[in-house]
Amino acid sequence: MKTLAADYPVKQVATALEISRAGYYRTDENSPRSVEDAQLTVEITKIYKAHKKRYGSPRVHIALKEKGIHCGENRVAKLMRRAGLRGICPRRKAPRTTDSKHGGPIAPNLLKEMEVTGPNEAWAMDITYVKVGGSWAYLAAVLDHYLHQIVGWDLAPSLHASSACTALKRAMIRQGHPKGVVIHSDRGCQYASDEFMKVSKKYNCVRSMSAKGNCYDNATMESFFGVIKREELDQMSFDNIDQLRAQIFEYIETYYNRNRIHSTLGMSPAAFERIHYTAAPAAEFSEAWVDPMVEKKAGENTPQPRPKVSTSDYPAAGCSPAEPSSVSPDTPSIQHNPLEIKH
Repeated sequence: MKTLAADYPVKQVATALEISRAGYYRTDENSPRSVEDAQLTVEITKIYKAHKKRYGSPRVHIALKEKGIHCGENRVAKLMRRAGLRGICPRRKAPRTTDSKHGGPIAPNLLKEMEVTGPNEAWAMDITYVKVGGSWAYLAAVLDHYLHQIVGWDLAPSLHASSACTALKRAMIRQGHPKGVVIHSDRGCQYASDEFMKVSKKYNCVRSMSAKGNCYDNATMESFFGVIKREELDQMSFDNIDQLRAQIFEYIETYYNRNRIHSTLGMSPAAFERIHYTAAPAAEFSEAWVDPMVEKKAGENTPQPRPKVSTSDYPAAGCSPAEPSSVSPDTPSIQHNPLEIKH
């Protein structure tokens, strides 16, 4: 076949001999396709290692396009399998919701039918646990529904409401104290405490809560917790809370927000934020709000319209690992009873 292919098209020769073109290319290491595959595998491996083995073929494919290398996602998946490159896979666990048997006030679910069209309109909030030595530490986080960016977080050795309050305060400072933000959480006692309600009222936030016993209403937050545990925290152990805090800071502030490609956005949250403010800056935000270390690029494309945010669209697999039995009402906190690859 190699001899005939010198004079006739490979497709025609393969059809005449009743064999596949793929089989011919696999056996010919010097064919154009094999050379391209070798070059592409080098680029794939660079991206895979740069992201600490976190990326599977979909995100590697997006990263290749960002570098100006165009090829099919199936081809990327095939080459990754051939090279033994596999992204970190999620571990399926049955979700358990926070125990909401407390006397705190419950807010209506405003997020479920809300259409989020810009930053600082709706934030998701939640708390998860992380193993530290022989005990637990608790990560409270705030995520902007539009930017898919963590805008505030706090790590504490207990489940007191003060951690949730600190995370909200930091989000407000970071985002320039926006008014009227819908802050959505589960029915955990921390978010129904007097302390949290005072803080949310101080910043003119509108409280929203998930349905009783339904973690999927807050699936964006559950999804983030699943990601940070799968890609980072489950891969290592921590002797003390200071080590854990440094690792969480590194992951959220230097990787998740700035570099990790989000599947919904098709880019990192920081890149999406830059496009949003370059294309259509809102009157209530100043230019100083944009990261001063990032230069605006001329001719950047306007972002695609965002879909309506509906928690029912999120899969069950997005929920974070089940909370330990200690995640329960916190009684003291409640005062209520250019390489061009051809196809």
